[in-house]
Formats: sequence, C-alpha cells, structure tokens
Amino acid sequence: MKMELATEVGQALARQQWMATTAESCTGGGVSTAITDIAGSSGWFDRAFVTYSNEAKQQMLGVQADTLATYGAVSEPVVREMAAGALANSAANISVAISGIAGPGGGSVEKPVGTVCFAWADDSGWMTVKTCHLPGDRQQVRQQAVEIALTGLLDRLNQLTD
Repeated sequence: MKMELATEVGQALARQQWMATTAESCTGGGVSTAITDIAGSSGWFDRAFVTYSNEAKQQMLGVQADTLATYGAVSEPVVREMAAGALANSAANISVAISGIAGPGGGSVEKPVGTVCFAWADDSGWMTVKTCHLPGDRQQVRQQAVEIALTGLLDRLNQLTD
C-alpha cells in the first residue's frame, strides 16, 4: 500500500512539476523514506526535516517556543508551523508535517498513545490540518501515519488537476 501511494504521489508531483518536502517527528523519516524508495524521486522530492526534538522543530523549521509551550509538540498549531517552516526552508511547493505519540509510553488522558497531528501546505497559501487517533502498537501507528501523510499529499495534488 505504502509503495503504491508513494508512486502515485510521485506521478502527481511530476505532472504538476512540483517538489515536495516533509517535516517529520514521530514517523522519524518514514514518509521521506517511502517517497525516496521510488526511482526518480529526485525529480520531485527536495528534502526532509526529521525534527524529533522541540529544539530541532524550532531551529530547523521556525516553530515558535510559545506555540510549543502553549499547545505541546503534538498539536495542530505546531504541525501548522512545521509545514509552513518546511516550505520556507526548502525549494518545495508542497509539504506535509507530522507530530504524534507512537507509544508505547508518552501518552496522557488528553493525548493518548496513537494521537497524531498532520498538516499539509503548499506555496499557494493553502493549508489543512487534522488529528487522528490511530490504533495499534508503535510500528502500526507510525505505518498508518506515513500512509495518511502520503494520502493527504495525493489528495491535494489531485485537487489541483481536477
């Protein structure tokens, strides 16, 4: 499934003549790995930001310390800033950002294990965010998050050509 999705994303990016970038936390580079597993991805993938720590989110993507302090790393405001920062610090036209709690620890009542926030943005100013509560163990949560991230990219690219 992941390979097929990544292939479709690549084909859609090539048709649009766009470059993509990723800003990943809980997926640890899983989205960029799926994308770069596809031959020819250098034609439509610019770079990846794996920003696991809050400091990395701030230094590499420009996430504001106040946003992190107010909402926490796993939040829609943070992934919004991550997606915007990835675009601002790359040559890409579209980005996806992911931050979540893959487990087995780290969850809370407000944000249980499996809580993953996503943001997708493009250079037209469009952005969308969503939070999912994904079932399963650490590997399953991360895998599902990669697939959701790729699906969101594909959905936006398909909207542009419809």
